[in-house]
Amino acid sequence: MGSDTEAEKSIQKEKKKVISLAPIAKPLAGKKLQKRTFKLIQKAAGKKCLKRGVKEVVKSIRRGQKGICVIAGNISPIDVITHVPILCEEAGIPYIYVPSKEDLAQAGATKRPTCCVLVMLKPAKGELSAEDLQKLKSDYEQVADDVKELSSSVI
Repeated sequence: MGSDTEAEKSIQKEKKKVISLAPIAKPLAGKKLQKRTFKLIQKAAGKKCLKRGVKEVVKSIRRGQKGICVIAGNISPIDVITHVPILCEEAGIPYIYVPSKEDLAQAGATKRPTCCVLVMLKPAKGELSAEDLQKLKSDYEQVADDVKELSSSVI
């Protein structure tokens, strides 16, 4: 058989991501919002303003911490994350789904695939400098506005 070119391989890989999405993965981020969200997650991970994993995210939400919740859409079994959007809605936290848990982990600076992350403006320990906080806040607000706009169009 013939060998696939790099373009064909990437198209096949993209199709696999879309096929394996959970049926509850709404609102799903488009490519542009997804890219912006991953950049925000990278910056937050560098500033230690990120909670990774279902257990940490749920604990933070229950404690009243605010942020943006980013959930992977290709989780199996889906029961692992079905309660997270409900908690987010009750707490008034915007949430968005992205297609891949692997991409979410890569943006969050971990090698292990991650189900969900919570991007916060305050680090777990210490404080951010005014300049760093301003940069993070501008990206955060831009993504938060897009997420709220997208989720209002789904409802």
